[in-house]
Amino acid sequence: MPSAIPRAACVRDLPPRRARLAAFVLAILVAMLGQFVPLAARADAIIVKDAELRAADDNWDLSAEFEFAINPTLDEALQKGIPLYFVLEFEVVRPRWYWLDEKVLSYATQYRVSYNALTLQYRVASGLLSQTLYSLEEVERLLSRVTSRPVAGRDQFVKGVRYEAAVRLRLDVNQLPKPFQVNALAAREWTLGSDWHRWSFTP
Repeated sequence: MPSAIPRAACVRDLPPRRARLAAFVLAILVAMLGQFVPLAARADAIIVKDAELRAADDNWDLSAEFEFAINPTLDEALQKGIPLYFVLEFEVVRPRWYWLDEKVLSYATQYRVSYNALTLQYRVASGLLSQTLYSLEEVERLLSRVTSRPVAGRDQFVKGVRYEAAVRLRLDVNQLPKPFQVNALAAREWTLGSDWHRWSFTP
């Protein structure tokens, strides 16, 4: 009879131990998933590695570096003759504590990427300028670097005032043929783009 008391105590202690063990295992699983889910979610993201705005002789020049890869789904579309449109967007706002921020500058430029199956060449066009490339890696390198691009006049910003700049690069799915626009709504492979990369500067 006395031995029943310790046994009953052990039975009462068992559920909390199991609960603690389950919580411990769950915490480990959550931590492991936390290592992989963000990578999967951003597998087709564009990463902004660096961006800066520099004063030149008559302009403010934008330089930026991105890291990304055109995935097989997008490359297949290019191989089938469907051009891809990428948009580089840049903006500058003046923070105001008493009201909404003032948008001082908004700039965007478009890149049209196409593939010629006869010559086996890629072509990247922006405005009146175009360049012929021979591999997808060359296309990625060209799109991933913005070097000393004039985006504003020297007198567009007030000296001594703090501004916030932001830049991003994205695939413009609205330029795709209508059937592909529908696919882009459901397929992650078509949502290639970066978050806004923001920084402050004072002229």
